[in-house]
Amino acid sequence: MSEPTRGPGDAGDDTRGDLAPALELHGVNKVYPPPTTVTALADIDLVVDAAETVAITGASGAGKSTLLSILGTLDRPTSGMVRIAGTDTSAMADPQLSAVRATRLGFVFQQFYLLEHLSVLDNVATGLLYRGVPAGVRRERAAEVLRQVGLAERMRHRAGQLSGGERQRVAIARAIVGRPAVLLADEPTGNLDSATGTEITQLLAGLADDRTTVVLITHNADVAAAMGRQIHLRDGRIVEDSHPYPAGRDRVR
Repeated sequence: MSEPTRGPGDAGDDTRGDLAPALELHGVNKVYPPPTTVTALADIDLVVDAAETVAITGASGAGKSTLLSILGTLDRPTSGMVRIAGTDTSAMADPQLSAVRATRLGFVFQQFYLLEHLSVLDNVATGLLYRGVPAGVRRERAAEVLRQVGLAERMRHRAGQLSGGERQRVAIARAIVGRPAVLLADEPTGNLDSATGTEITQLLAGLADDRTTVVLITHNADVAAAMGRQIHLRDGRIVEDSHPYPAGRDRVR
């Protein structure tokens, strides 16, 4: 099997997946084996174009986290095909999946997972630690994205000195410092007050202007409404999709 092609942000590659959808799932099923034997996802067909912003909603147990894990190649489907920026990941070995995650995907979680004793700048620079980027370049890119998320004045502070909203901005900066094609976020406003959550939602929605696709899980109706597309899951199936067929795109099957 050939190695995965270079992703956005790799040296000499400034593409954003213009010729292929950012994400494709076709006939995806996820069944957890006994003793539970739970069908978490059933017959999922989903295509997300570059620079879309998508909210995934549904009750607890609807399959949202499982879907996000499969989109992020953190879990494998029981059956079906998964493409990331045109690359079929379904039969990839673990090292190849790790390469896809490192070069094409960024992750933001409800918990911030920052290194409290490090500066904000160094926390963001760790997002490039395993990509062979020289230390000086890592810090330059980290400073650039911190300015993008509105933390230019805080980059020398330690992460432990920041507010909750500032910490989430740092987490977002760390996720996008590698210039991923797709940013996946799991309840990114869940630990924030409503005003700060609105700020973070606006920041995430604005990332699409830089050709980054944003897919997030949320229970918050206001957060979902701020995304360009809303997908609702029930019992592991997509039961509502506000924009299933974006205009001008021929679906690759």
